[in-house]
Amino acid sequence: MAATRVTVADGPALVLAGYEGEPLRSLASYQAAGGYEQLAQARAQDPQQVIGEIIESNLRGRGGAFFPTGRKASFIPTPDKIAKPIYITVNADESEPGTFKDREIMLKVPHRLIEGCLIAAHAIQSRNVYIYIRGEYLAEWESLQGALDEARAAGILGEVDIVIHRGAGAYICGEETALLESLEGKRGQPRSKPPFPAISGVYASPTLINNVESITTIPAVLATGPAEYAKIGAPPDSTGTRLFCLSGNVERPGVYEAPHGITARHLIYDIGGGVPDGRELKAVMMGGSSFPVMTPGDLDTALDANSLGQKGYFIGSGVVTVIDDRSCIVQFALRVAQFYMHESCGKCTPCRVGTRWLVQILRAVENGTAQERDLELLLDVCDRIIGKCLCVLGDSAAMPVASCVTKFREEFRAHLAQGGCPFGGDSTLDHLFAPVDQHAHTPVAQEALS
Repeated sequence: MAATRVTVADGPALVLAGYEGEPLRSLASYQAAGGYEQLAQARAQDPQQVIGEIIESNLRGRGGAFFPTGRKASFIPTPDKIAKPIYITVNADESEPGTFKDREIMLKVPHRLIEGCLIAAHAIQSRNVYIYIRGEYLAEWESLQGALDEARAAGILGEVDIVIHRGAGAYICGEETALLESLEGKRGQPRSKPPFPAISGVYASPTLINNVESITTIPAVLATGPAEYAKIGAPPDSTGTRLFCLSGNVERPGVYEAPHGITARHLIYDIGGGVPDGRELKAVMMGGSSFPVMTPGDLDTALDANSLGQKGYFIGSGVVTVIDDRSCIVQFALRVAQFYMHESCGKCTPCRVGTRWLVQILRAVENGTAQERDLELLLDVCDRIIGKCLCVLGDSAAMPVASCVTKFREEFRAHLAQGGCPFGGDSTLDHLFAPVDQHAHTPVAQEALS
């Protein structure tokens, strides 16, 4: 497997500072790049002052929700107000299709993640940190565990205990409360909220949950200064840089650190080299597979939360996956629905049943056996899923499918008119294996389509 291109594309190097092609895995190499200096400064400050600096920077979560990181930390009660231990849980269960930035952080700058954990632990006065890492990430776990062992041996952890917990390969465990359930040894399923993790998280104790990139950015915020950091990117809401995951039909895929506010066109064509073989761009999976697809007319939209939000898009986890004109959009919607059907934990009926309906109807469209009214049925099923589940997995299946039907309706109709896929087996997605295909399922929607 070829190595992923990881580089600073535009603006300052913050998350990837010091990385110039050679990973900063050893303690010596990280300290030579200024590593752990911000930890020493943070520990010399009052914990509330550290939280205040993160709030001032307006750093927001990089895992998808984009919630203010400092404000989330401020929700954690102080030790004098609660008798239970306080926990930090880092979500390294990176499973969103198209997302591969956190793995590169753990491979390239693992000590920066550890430093961020220790600064956050000081800020909320916690002595217990869990890093929940995706089970398939063996090399990443080895890199991070090696850095942790070295930091522990050097006495850098102090009174903080950091445990790296390997998951078992379930997408649902990327949802924060399902992650907590799994961490406690239970089946990974989302909890009802409230109570929220800040009050009742791991072992019913106050818990701060953040994404890998969010935590790793904290040392950079303190090194740059919160006021200066808040000027980078697209202030006031989308400050700092982002690790964009560029993939799909593009010349130079990779992880690119760039400020919020660059356009999708600049990222795809100037940084990524454009679409190969002179093909035309058809759509962009923006933010992750969980969100509406972007059409070519919106390529000049700035990649910040507000600009994207005004057009109905999401920045998500920084995913930008390019889809060219060789790809069947019905097949794309089907693969997305298949993924979420396979990963649904089954706790909520709209998700458990609805995702299977989406797959069955999309298969009928792809095979040319559906009718025009089934397109409306597809949108109706999406509407009956969105906002009706304990977590957003159901929404994550419905939103991209609904956007594909709405924005590429003529391509859906062409399948119906021609009795099958117009690409005739030439679509780049035609032979893409979906994990759900290895299982036998009863097609609950088949009767409705016969």
